[in-house]
Amino acid sequence: MGDPLCHAEPSTGRARCECSRRIVKRFLLAAATVIVLALISLLIGAGDLSLSAFISPQEGQYATQILLISRIPRTLALILAGTAMAVAGTIMQMLTRNRFVEPSTAGTVESASLGLLIVTLFAPDAPVIGKMLIAAAFALAGTALFLRILRFVPLRSVLVVPLVGIMLSGIIGATTTFFAYRFDLLQSLNAWTTGDFSGVLRGRYELLWIAFVLTLLAYLAADRLTLAGMGRDFATNLGLRYRSVVSFGLIIVAMVTATIVVTVGMLPFLGLIVPNVVSLMMGDNMRRSLPWVALLGAGLVLTCDIVGRVAYHPYEIPIGTIMGIVGSGLFLFLLLKGRERLA
Repeated sequence: MGDPLCHAEPSTGRARCECSRRIVKRFLLAAATVIVLALISLLIGAGDLSLSAFISPQEGQYATQILLISRIPRTLALILAGTAMAVAGTIMQMLTRNRFVEPSTAGTVESASLGLLIVTLFAPDAPVIGKMLIAAAFALAGTALFLRILRFVPLRSVLVVPLVGIMLSGIIGATTTFFAYRFDLLQSLNAWTTGDFSGVLRGRYELLWIAFVLTLLAYLAADRLTLAGMGRDFATNLGLRYRSVVSFGLIIVAMVTATIVVTVGMLPFLGLIVPNVVSLMMGDNMRRSLPWVALLGAGLVLTCDIVGRVAYHPYEIPIGTIMGIVGSGLFLFLLLKGRERLA
């Protein structure tokens, strides 16, 4: 399959050099676009952050506080969450060898929400890092259960895998909702399952830096994860410790998912859309594609958040709602496109 970003390797050294320059230029253009979106995010909100507000001796201190306490933390949270969740989706797709899988379609997010509900019931005063670790443990268990179920299901079509994940997500989500209703925690559950950055302030988003560190670790292990995505037999023949690499990848996915759910709630379909778009441009080599995945993930989250803040200004539409609409439509498009390809 041809690729617009030189997925097919050019035959001559000059062609390879020109291809590399085009890729670098496009990456720099994409990075500049994300920077512009970040600047727009800093300026949007109910409070006035115009140049006149900073110059005014009366409003300058107030505008500076808004910028440092609210706007900058929120923009950083958007970038960190978008980057980490997009990379987590790429890892899941690589390890399951299926383009229709991501944390919100494999029971990972719902399992993390169940873990948060349990820790809220039995240890409500636990520190945030403790809640994150428990949610990560449940997310890892839910993902492992999903992979275990796939072993017993005849995979005659690539569409079977996401359907199994959606059914598992529904079962776990229904169980979580039942106990949340039973113990009057539906409001808390809604906060975990609906992505919303409106409450992000300085001191309430720093946990997302853990997700950023995990993203860097995923990049360092990109070659091993790529080999693991080629299958157990192939990876083992090349001397790769297949089970260890898969476990490492699943731990990254679980911890990233738990961190984001604890901090800002669920970001549906983000880990599905971005890796598929990048795969069409860059192929399946994670070493080359992960920087693009991270960049486009941050850009998509910034864009959806800006739309949610502008559409009903000065009120906000939660980013989870915007991403749910956009993501579900693109998910159906990918499913239908995949079905046509297999027909």
